[in-house]
Amino acid sequence: MEKYIFDRNNGLWYELQGDYYIPCLVLDKADIQPVGMWGRKYLCYIKEYHPVLYADLLTSGKLSSYLVEIDNRAKEMLDLLVKQMAEKQGVTEQLKAQNQMAWMRRMNNIHNAAEEIINAEVIFA
Repeated sequence: MEKYIFDRNNGLWYELQGDYYIPCLVLDKADIQPVGMWGRKYLCYIKEYHPVLYADLLTSGKLSSYLVEIDNRAKEMLDLLVKQMAEKQGVTEQLKAQNQMAWMRRMNNIHNAAEEIINAEVIFA
């Protein structure tokens, strides 16, 4: 058996690996972007609960860009929620100057609440 074969029907090269011919596919380096925490969470979620969507995105070559889009949307939403919640609860720079521990506790609570909202509305929706 030959190591490489070319299929004229679809224009792809195949490499022999064991008993099977696997397509020789390469991603464009320009399309590869780093995926953050939210994108990785969403990837785990769709792998387990939406395998058809995962397979469709993977085979079409759109998985990486889709995960980057989800990650960017979640980051923007987190920043906006933290800012709005801090304003609404009166967590200001003045509080930070007066009592750093109280400011830190309240900001951590706000950040955790914002993460839960993002999980519910963006990641696990």
